[in-house]
Amino acid sequence: MPRYFIDLHDGANLIRDRDGFDLPDLAAARAKAVRLLTRVALGLTDPVQRQDYVIAVRDEQGAVRLRLRLSYDVETG
Repeated sequence: MPRYFIDLHDGANLIRDRDGFDLPDLAAARAKAVRLLTRVALGLTDPVQRQDYVIAVRDEQGAVRLRLRLSYDVETG
């Protein structure tokens, strides 16, 4: 079973996945990344400024296979 690594960048810090996940395919890795990004979104508080999060899914060779982006920005009008 392939191993995928899911890294999180919060706009300032990169958290690299050193352990990875054994998942059957890229679709399963995408679903796992979506669940992780959803957990990030659920934990957001009211930002002072724009906040961007990027998840990169890497394969066993280190190639980025997909990216997911979440942007949180409050505009008042």
